Amino acid sequence: MDIRVLQYFLAVAQEESITKAAQSLHMTQPPLSRQLKDLEDELGKQLLIRGSKKVTLTEDGILLRQRAQQLIDLMQKTKSEIMTSDYDITGDIYIGGGESDAVSFLAKIACELKKEYPHIHYHMFSGDADRVSEKLDKGLIDFGLFVALPTSFEKYNYIRLPQKDRWGVLMRDDCPLAEKKAIHAEDLYDKPLIVSHQASKHSELFQWLKKSEAELNIVMKYDLIYNASQFVKEGFGYVIGLDKLINTAGSSGLCFRPLEPAWQSELYLVWKKYQVLSRAASLYLERIRGEVKNKM
Repeated sequence: MDIRVLQYFLAVAQEESITKAAQSLHMTQPPLSRQLKDLEDELGKQLLIRGSKKVTLTEDGILLRQRAQQLIDLMQKTKSEIMTSDYDITGDIYIGGGESDAVSFLAKIACELKKEYPHIHYHMFSGDADRVSEKLDKGLIDFGLFVALPTSFEKYNYIRLPQKDRWGVLMRDDCPLAEKKAIHAEDLYDKPLIVSHQASKHSELFQWLKKSEAELNIVMKYDLIYNASQFVKEGFGYVIGLDKLINTAGSSGLCFRPLEPAWQSELYLVWKKYQVLSRAASLYLERIRGEVKNKM
């Protein structure tokens, strides 16, 4: 498969039209159609359903679109790294992670580094641990931020960051539990709970609650706590989540109470073993190591 042909395929998938894709690629329709047919012949699969008004992807086409985008992203990342000057460090740094107050630590170091090297650019990918691990393994990101080490952590190098994420309950400030200084497990047994997909995959949440998922009234699961907070504002339920991610000051109508006994998560910056980092990523990692050493 030729990268150029994959770019043609992605253009068709995005435009849902061979004619519009040809226009965006500044080429005529017949050679584009021929390239796509040759790609299908090479793979032995139909990738496109050519309708009278638009083109749609087959199941194999959907898979190829995902893989093609990953390949092109990796190619562009590699090209940027190789073209980096030996004298002026430039390039791109790719970081993946879930919502965490520790992102402010990474942002602070990036901000300081940018004063010396203004041509370094940063890309932040948000996702759960499974998706971040997948991108690390495929070389699509340089670093992953995790609240717990990946299961197969033998594949990775890591640094434990000085911050810890504190768990608690986000709720309306006019509900009875808001009068408490801390929340105990039994306070939540009769409440409609909103929990993260990530936390519900691991046993720590249910160990702390001393109940199985089936024994609790879990009314919703979330990926982004901001979206979950909108449900809280409407009185839909109580979010079990991390502190400092949602504004609870002033007229927000929300408050956060920590769990008791306290539940805190360690935070790790992870990168793949034996991966050759770009000059920019290596310099960023060096600065993080220095800052962590000063704080530990």
